[in-house]
Amino acid sequence: MKLYWMLAITRGMPSPNPALVEVFDLLRQRGYEVEIGIGDEAVLDPDHLRVEHDLYILKSHTSLWLSVASILHRQGALILNPYRSCLAVQDKIAAAHSLREAGVPSPPYWVTVNTRLLHTLLELHPLVIKPYIGGRGIGVQVIRHHHELSALPPPAQPMLVQEYIAGDELKIYVVGDEVFGLRKPDGVTRVATPVSAEIRSIALRCGHIFGLGLYGLDVIKSAQGPVVIDVNYFPSYKGIPGAARHVANYIENYARGDTLLGKDADAVAHGLLGASPAETWPPYATYPLAPLHDLMEQHESEWDA
Repeated sequence: MKLYWMLAITRGMPSPNPALVEVFDLLRQRGYEVEIGIGDEAVLDPDHLRVEHDLYILKSHTSLWLSVASILHRQGALILNPYRSCLAVQDKIAAAHSLREAGVPSPPYWVTVNTRLLHTLLELHPLVIKPYIGGRGIGVQVIRHHHELSALPPPAQPMLVQEYIAGDELKIYVVGDEVFGLRKPDGVTRVATPVSAEIRSIALRCGHIFGLGLYGLDVIKSAQGPVVIDVNYFPSYKGIPGAARHVANYIENYARGDTLLGKDADAVAHGLLGASPAETWPPYATYPLAPLHDLMEQHESEWDA
């Protein structure tokens, strides 16, 4: 069986993800042909792209590989995670809406292309501002003061604006129905931590909403309970004991059609993305989300003085 990995890394990197390298080795030991596509080293002819592998593994979050995955998806390729599912979480605005629509506890949010219009919101609470397309924390700003907001450069893309939620942050990693937790007590070192039954249920619910099998969540343990602030597909799994074995097992089962997604990945992803909102999760915020223009005052320019 032939597997093709879509990666953004460059060959010769001094510190490749050890978990990923181990996954490659495990799959090869089990008899799989593993081909690795490096985005920085590829010149592709889309007109001649054909499905030539049994499974395409979309690890990269780059526009290049998402576009390639789109072409392969239309040709009926089996992709992990499903192409539509990856798109659903890549767009953070759409993902935030899906979480709240499904009743997953998540912060109130707004969207804008003009951060100078956020001063009235900042009067109510600190804000987290992040690009609607992005990852690894790049471009994420926690804003507590008006001078910080005024100092932001004009955004190059729409921005997702979330209410800042105070509490301890957990990194949650999911492989199928297995859920793992990490915390960074010093902001750098990854330490495995137990996952409560509540957080496990929320994590699996997120996978169901988006049609994902390999994914991660950022969760804040707030005074009101766990709050999901981000979802991403195929995270690094760094720091998770035995991560490579779990991921390799899931990939093998997926390729053979022995997982829910692997049986009919596209149909599952399409169906779950259109599922009715869950009634089991109380929304984090009990007040309606006001349109941004309703929160605006006529003299927002005074904050820039």
